[in-house]
Amino acid sequence: MANKTKKIITPNRTKSSNKPLKLKGKRIVSSKIRQSKSLSHDHEHQVARGVKQHRHFGHTSPSQPDTSNSDLIYGRHPVLTALENQRALNRIWITSKLRYDPRFHSLVIKAKENGTVIDEVESRRLDQITGHANHQGIAAQIAPYSYIDLHELIEKSQSVPEPVIIVAEGITDPHNLGAIIRTAEAIGAQGLVIPQRRASGVTSTVIKVAAGALENFPVARVVNLQRALEELKAKGFWIYGTAATASEPIHTVNFSGPVVLVVGSEGEGLSILTQRSCDVLVSIPLLGKTPSLNASVATGMALYEMYRQRWVNTLHLDKLQTNPWKKPG
Repeated sequence: MANKTKKIITPNRTKSSNKPLKLKGKRIVSSKIRQSKSLSHDHEHQVARGVKQHRHFGHTSPSQPDTSNSDLIYGRHPVLTALENQRALNRIWITSKLRYDPRFHSLVIKAKENGTVIDEVESRRLDQITGHANHQGIAAQIAPYSYIDLHELIEKSQSVPEPVIIVAEGITDPHNLGAIIRTAEAIGAQGLVIPQRRASGVTSTVIKVAAGALENFPVARVVNLQRALEELKAKGFWIYGTAATASEPIHTVNFSGPVVLVVGSEGEGLSILTQRSCDVLVSIPLLGKTPSLNASVATGMALYEMYRQRWVNTLHLDKLQTNPWKKPG
C-alpha cells in the first residue's frame, strides 16, 4: 500500500506596520512643489478589487464604483455618443479590444487628457459593474458636476481673512462625501479638494445628499493629493490631518489663519504619505467603546471646533452692554 502525502495548511499571519505618525517641530515648505511618488501598481489593483478595509477614523466601505444610480451608462452607442459630445465622465471601463478600436481610440485619449480615469478591464469585470447587462465591452460613469481648478479655488478662498479648505482622501461612499459638503458649506468653509483616483467623484448621489450646498461650494479634483497639499502650504495654509492615534486632541490645537483640514477614508484613514504632508495631526477624543467615527460626522465635529474657536475670539458689538451691572430703571 503506497504512502499518501498529507498536505498541512498553516494560516498566514500578517502584521500591519502602518502606524500613524506624530508630527512635531518645524514644517518645511519647499520652494518648488514636489512631485510625490505614486502608490505601487499592486496596491492600485487591490483598491480596484475593493479588498483592503481597516478600522480607522470612519466606518468600512468597499472601494466599489457607485452603480446604484443613473450615473452609469454602458453599451457602445451610449458611451460613444457621450464621448463625441465631450460630456464630463468620471471613469470609463473598457476592454483592451475596444479601447484600440478606431471609433473609440482617439476619443478615449482625449477623455483621459480631460481628467477621465480609464480602466482597461476584462469582460467579466464589466459584467460585475453593470449587473450582467449587455455592456458590449464598455461602461462609463457620468460626472454631473463641473470641477474647479485648485489654483482658482485657492484664489477664491483668499477673499476671506481666515479661509478653511477641506481635503478628503479616498472617500468612497458618495453619501459620506455629500454629507461632508453639506456640513462644510453650512458652517462656512471655502471649498473641497478630492483626489481623482480611489475616491468618489461628485455624482448625482453626492449632489442629492449635499441638498443644494454645491451651488455655493466649489470642489477641485486633483491627480496628486500630496502635490496639492504642497501647493496649499506654499500659499500660506497650515495643514491639519485627522488621525485616531498619535495625534493632538482637537480642542487643544489653536486653529488660526488659513487652514486645511484633511480627512481620511472610511476604512483606512489617512495614508502615510498624506500624514507626512500634514503639519499637525489631530484627533477627536472618544469616551465610549466605539473606536471610530463616521467620516462625515468626524469632519463636522472638527469643523465646528475650528469655527467655535474663531467665534469665541470675535468681538460681537451687538451683544455688548455698556454697563452690565446697571439695574434696569
